[in-house]
Amino acid sequence: TAEAEVEQRRCFEGEQVTVRITVSYDGETGRLDPGVTLGHGVRLDHLAVGPHRVDLVLTAQRWGRWTLGTVDVDVHDRGGLTLCTVRAELGEIAVFPLPGHASLTPIPVRLPQRLGEHTAVQRGEGVEVTGVHPHVRGERQRRIHWPATTRRGTLQVHQFAAERTADTVVLLDVLADVVDPVTGASSLDETFRAAAGLARGYLRTHDRVGVVSVGGATRWLQPGSGQGYFYRIVESVLEVRKDRAYRMEGLSLLPPPALPEGALVYVITPLTDQRIFDTLHQVRGRANPMVVVEIPTGEPVLEPGDTEGELALRLWRADRDAMRFALVERGIAVVAHRPGETLDLALAPLLRTRIHGGTR
Repeated sequence: TAEAEVEQRRCFEGEQVTVRITVSYDGETGRLDPGVTLGHGVRLDHLAVGPHRVDLVLTAQRWGRWTLGTVDVDVHDRGGLTLCTVRAELGEIAVFPLPGHASLTPIPVRLPQRLGEHTAVQRGEGVEVTGVHPHVRGERQRRIHWPATTRRGTLQVHQFAAERTADTVVLLDVLADVVDPVTGASSLDETFRAAAGLARGYLRTHDRVGVVSVGGATRWLQPGSGQGYFYRIVESVLEVRKDRAYRMEGLSLLPPPALPEGALVYVITPLTDQRIFDTLHQVRGRANPMVVVEIPTGEPVLEPGDTEGELALRLWRADRDAMRFALVERGIAVVAHRPGETLDLALAPLLRTRIHGGTR
């Protein structure tokens, strides 16, 4: 018999996973000869064979829920006349993406009535001074603004802005996985890394974050808070990539609990499938403030002297410009996140003003 023991079933991209296969047999044996069949998304780095065990060191290369594979161990007798083969199933692992670095957290105009760290437009108990106003009975005397009191002749106190938390929903476009023909970068990889960075950035400011993946079966997780919620968000969409199996039954309506009223929605998409516009129309119809984070997919490679290819490339560029223009004309903010750059570089223009929602 052969039993496999995996050291850890959850890891991040680039981390190593140790597998130990214990082989039990009666009598004496000559040698063990393992045959390793790996699944997608993992790489074999080291293999060691002992009298009663086989040790493997694997590296998780890409995020997703992957089957590690199988190991067929050939057990030879000492004389080399008898052979017995036993199989060990290694099972599955969950590989989390490396989150993109994001520390900026843009907020919408309207925030829920919950205490948080973002400055709201309304007056309240906060730390940011927005002005002064006449003293009202019951207000704290320590907030008296003495220069204004002396100038106006009546008691004036500091006016503060309320501090609220935000609801954020990250909507993932998993309709297709587009590979850059030059760099080999995967749009689905960059989409999930950007989403993980956004989720971690907002969770660090004690905001509520939810996730929706659009493509085939719509998966969603309603907004929640806490650092431990990050792993729930990631695991909720790991099934999108399971042994490279994409399930494309079509698009469905977004459930109302997935998009709370007033929640800021980040749509991370390569803008290559026209069906994503149906989803954007649903979000816009619910008056949610929305930001489209475009994942550039790279331009097609042309051969020298290919005039027809140059014309097709011009049409391709014009079509993408038309899609961006259509979104901007509807009042939707569009930013581009290029692989290798931080998310803060893409989100910085959103800090100039607060993000507005649509109209019902």
